[in-house]
Amino acid sequence: MAGEIPGLLGMAFHAIMEEVHVRLAEEGFGDVRPAHGFAFQYLSVRGGATAVELGQHLGVTKQAAVQLVDELERRGYVERRPHPADRRARVVVLASRGWACVGRVVALWTEIENRWAGLVGADRLEVVRESLSAYVTAAGSPPIRPLW
Repeated sequence: MAGEIPGLLGMAFHAIMEEVHVRLAEEGFGDVRPAHGFAFQYLSVRGGATAVELGQHLGVTKQAAVQLVDELERRGYVERRPHPADRRARVVVLASRGWACVGRVVALWTEIENRWAGLVGADRLEVVRESLSAYVTAAGSPPIRPLW
C-alpha cells in the first residue's frame, strides 16, 4: 500500500536498535543509550572531532555536546586528546571501550541482516539494500544523526 514504507522503515529501525541495545546490555554495554550511537558513528568515521563539531553534527548546543562528551569519557567510551592544529582545542576520539562497542554493534547488525536474509531470501534483501542506497544517494546522502 502506498505511503507505508516510511512507517515500516521506522518500525524496522526501532526493532533492530531495540534488539541491539538489549544485546549490548547483556554484553556489558548497558550504559550506552541510542543517542550515543550517533556520536560513536560520527567519531568512528571522522577519526575524532571537537565537541563543537560533534554538537553541530548532533544538532545540539556546545554545552550539551560537552556534557555528552563528559558522560562518555567518564564511562570510558571516548577520550580527549590535544588538537593537532589548535592548542586551545581538544579532539574527542573513541577509546578502546568505544571501539569495542562499535565493533559489537556492527557484528549485531550483521547477525540481524543474516536473519533477515533467512526470512526473505538473500537476493530479495539485496534488492532492498540497493533500493535504499539509491534513495539515500538521490537524497544527497544525509548524515546519520538524531531527529530531535
